[in-house]
Amino acid sequence: MAARTPHVIVQPPSPTGGRTVRVNGTILGTAYGPSDLREFLRRAGLEDAEDLDLAASPLIEWRGGGPDVW
Repeated sequence: MAARTPHVIVQPPSPTGGRTVRVNGTILGTAYGPSDLREFLRRAGLEDAEDLDLAASPLIEWRGGGPDVW
């Protein structure tokens, strides 16, 4: 059985800081920067999360700004 590819949604920045991260419809938490997002991806089973191009990855749907907006 093939591993399921995660669908990641990074919500717009909140007024108090951070961006909510959903993987396959489940909220994993709030990321305050790329390192937090990579940790959520790792926990979701993406083994190469450290090497993933966050800006270009088709796995990640950015809402309200890309990986440079926190």
